[in-house]
Amino acid sequence: MTGKADIVKLVTESIQDRKGRHITHIDLSDIESAAASNFIICEGTSTMQVSAIADNVREHLLEEAGIKPYNYDGYQNSQWIVIDYGDTLVHVFIPEMRERYNLEELWSDAPLTEIPDLD
Repeated sequence: MTGKADIVKLVTESIQDRKGRHITHIDLSDIESAAASNFIICEGTSTMQVSAIADNVREHLLEEAGIKPYNYDGYQNSQWIVIDYGDTLVHVFIPEMRERYNLEELWSDAPLTEIPDLD
């Protein structure tokens, strides 16, 4: 079974592989009202890149760990795609949408880890 650290690492690698930026991991495991234990948030510079990042996350987790998402949504306009792995939700935004919804602020009482961009 893949552990929490593994899925966060796999998601992070797959985001970085498609040049996703401003990756943030929010650990929600101690917050009872949270929909999941982990939120991983990142952004792409265009709707095309947002789709490519989301596709790569899904492909990478399936190839490396045999993990399929329960659901995903947002490909219609690719401004905010969410991928549901049960305990982990991956949010891929264009910058304007990320700023508008500001999930980091919404869950500001949870431990937040900023993952440095590769370049």
